[in-house]
Amino acid sequence: MRYAFLIFLLIPYNSFCQYKSYIIGIKGDTLNVVDKNGLKQGRWVHSFPPLRGEPGYEEQGVYVNDKKEGQWQRFSPAGDLLAIENYRWGNKNGKSYYFNRWGAMEREESWKAVNPDNPYDTLDVYDLNDPTRVIDRVVVKLEGFTLKHGLWKYYDPEFGTVVRTEEYWLDKPKNGLEGLDPIDVSKGGKSRSDSAAAKTAAKPKTIQDWEKKNSGKKNIKVRDGRTGGN
Repeated sequence: MRYAFLIFLLIPYNSFCQYKSYIIGIKGDTLNVVDKNGLKQGRWVHSFPPLRGEPGYEEQGVYVNDKKEGQWQRFSPAGDLLAIENYRWGNKNGKSYYFNRWGAMEREESWKAVNPDNPYDTLDVYDLNDPTRVIDRVVVKLEGFTLKHGLWKYYDPEFGTVVRTEEYWLDKPKNGLEGLDPIDVSKGGKSRSDSAAAKTAAKPKTIQDWEKKNSGKKNIKVRDGRTGGN
């Protein structure tokens, strides 16, 4: 019986020898593991002190090979839930929720993480007259690490009502998707709009929008400060 007890003790000891560092939580669980390759693994708890007038906070969640994965939660020093965020490949992915110090919802965000090993994604194109009908599938290259994607909601914390919404599609406002063209990966990954974009790149976007809005209208004289008959 004595030898069986010694074997039981050696199992966790040998497991811990694979770690470069770790801590034991108040419940006896292993936290803040850094493996022998220097990568964060498993459940972690971070503590951040107050800085430049901002209150401190703690966050907890899981690391996989030094990258945040799955749900992470943020708490005030008093233990109040401040945020719930979801991660993939170390970047925000899916829904994130933010609360004030009294627990009322302030904001809901939607994100799409980009796979660093494959930044291309195949997306459905829907009929403008029938949003339920898919008319095409296109390959697009996703720029960045995480993109605003989906509906964002802003709440009145006092009444819990939505006061403003924003909708994004791959980091662009839903009403400004003209530049999202399919990519022909067989031709070096250039979209059909590349040549057109090159022609208009010299003009600021605000000027391009103004010209598009006012094309076909009569010229309007604008007072520019000059005097005389000219």
